[in-house]
Amino acid sequence: MKTDTIAAIATAMTNSGIGIVRISGDEAILVADRIIELKEKGRKLLDCPSHTLHYGFVKDGTDTVDEVMVLLMKSPRSYTREDTVEIDCHGGTLVMNKILELALKHGARPAEPGEFTKRAFINGRIDLAQAESVIDVINAQNDFALKASMDQLKGSLSEVIRSIRGKILHEIAFIESAIDDPEHYQLEDYGTRLFKKLNVILEEIEKLLKNAENGSVLKEGINTVIVGKPNSGKSSLLNAMVGKERAIVTDIAGTTRDAIEEQIRLNQISLNVIDTAGIRNTEDVVEKIGVDKAKEYAEQADLVIYVVDASEALTEDDFEIIEMLQDRNVIVLLNKSDLPAVISENDLHNKLDKPIISVSAKYKQGMEQLEETVEELFFHGKIQLNHEIYITNSRHKYSLQEVKQSLSLVRKSIEDGMPEDFYSIDLMNAYEELGRIIGEAVEDDLVNEIFRKFCMGK
Repeated sequence: MKTDTIAAIATAMTNSGIGIVRISGDEAILVADRIIELKEKGRKLLDCPSHTLHYGFVKDGTDTVDEVMVLLMKSPRSYTREDTVEIDCHGGTLVMNKILELALKHGARPAEPGEFTKRAFINGRIDLAQAESVIDVINAQNDFALKASMDQLKGSLSEVIRSIRGKILHEIAFIESAIDDPEHYQLEDYGTRLFKKLNVILEEIEKLLKNAENGSVLKEGINTVIVGKPNSGKSSLLNAMVGKERAIVTDIAGTTRDAIEEQIRLNQISLNVIDTAGIRNTEDVVEKIGVDKAKEYAEQADLVIYVVDASEALTEDDFEIIEMLQDRNVIVLLNKSDLPAVISENDLHNKLDKPIISVSAKYKQGMEQLEETVEELFFHGKIQLNHEIYITNSRHKYSLQEVKQSLSLVRKSIEDGMPEDFYSIDLMNAYEELGRIIGEAVEDDLVNEIFRKFCMGK
């Protein structure tokens, strides 16, 4: 397939040690030869073997633009399965832009966002699920998200999807063959046999959907809100979790008026944390706005961390917070454990049946137990970097839910004694929906939308 030639800067547009300008397409090598003078006088990239590295200079006429290393990858052994040249230059934004402008001047056109990966998909090097995992690798915020994305990039999800599709296609083909040629294909008791096979397939789908909940949290982080009455140590806790003075800490109650947002990596888990104003009854108009916002954030959060000052007795403000948190995912931190305690864990358990941890935000004590409690609450125990397939893409989750629905309809048709050709309709729906995940039954508009989210050089 003949393709035009595209070029883009593949590294971040900021000054750095190294920058990469990537060129891909039928004339990629010719474009590179027009702007690069190799150190080996008279030699051209077109004459060099694939997967070789060369030293030379980018030239604009007689002027030298930069000293570069050039990586040559010939079709089909490249990311895009097209002729590809990567120019490793100095990482200044000016020099990178000059090299890109020269490539465009000599026959390439600017790549669209994600077009290199889109070509890898179109040319059959990767499927759509693998292509989407590329952006997830780039955006990964923790080790678990990175590993889940890398596993999908290597094809772990695609392999499972293809296996399930193969099983469904076999049944569709059998039904069609039996209807067309009843002498050689027997449908007697077929519904019973199919029902058992569907149960096995649905177990696989259920397992993937169950892991989708964990996958979403691993990828996007847990939306977490810190609440408590003024001066309970919320801001100190935020600073302890961040590892720097992110919030102002004073002995004056009500210092925090507005929400402070921070993304925190608590060992392997990402928390999208909001530290809110202390909740109390107040006549201060500005502080009251902050208190109302704190309650609103707590209502919407995946996790609420309720900070209690263990050195002071509970007040009406605490009782109001406790009432608000009864039906929420909550971890209670009994803070200021370095001071003489007035409140015990039993005192709180009697009023709020949630996990309680004694901590000292000031001395950063109890942070490990907080992490373990978060894992237990959201992942039902210690998260392991194992071989589980985590669904981290909402599009994939939706398709799997549709597959589950279609296969459940097939089972109902069997239970209702419907004719076998009725099975084929819903089996085909499930087959096509699985194809949408890996890109074998997907509209061009959806493909374009997916790759539009990528950065320019990927």
